[in-house]
Amino acid sequence: MRVQAPGRFKREKLIRFSHCDPAGIVFFPQYLVMFNQLVEDWFNEALNVPYAKLLGERCVGLPIVRLECDFRAISRMGDRVTLDLAVERVGGRSLTLVLRCRAGDELRVASRQVLVFTSLQTHQAIDIPPDVRAALATSAP
Repeated sequence: MRVQAPGRFKREKLIRFSHCDPAGIVFFPQYLVMFNQLVEDWFNEALNVPYAKLLGERCVGLPIVRLECDFRAISRMGDRVTLDLAVERVGGRSLTLVLRCRAGDELRVASRQVLVFTSLQTHQAIDIPPDVRAALATSAP
């Protein structure tokens, strides 16, 4: 799936055996892995900023510096969920994203993340790169 509405990005995902713990439900850190994959897809497809080049050639990191998660309901192997990303705030050096995992109308997980752009050489915060800022401006609601 592509951008569904201005400023929003969605992706369907099948819950697999590898996502689950011995109890047969998604092991909670796996949601963070799925959300990170969603952020990568969003950069690649909606912002048209290749995520691998951002980190590799350009040496720009995007670590999470603040993370909030609410786990509302379980997901099991075989469930089809929709992951949703929306931009809440664009700062000078950071982004605040709201991410959700739903199965139909049921909210399974909600997360709010603050990501900071950093130099992978100095590990210091840097301004949002101009091409990323321009892409964010064109994809904003």
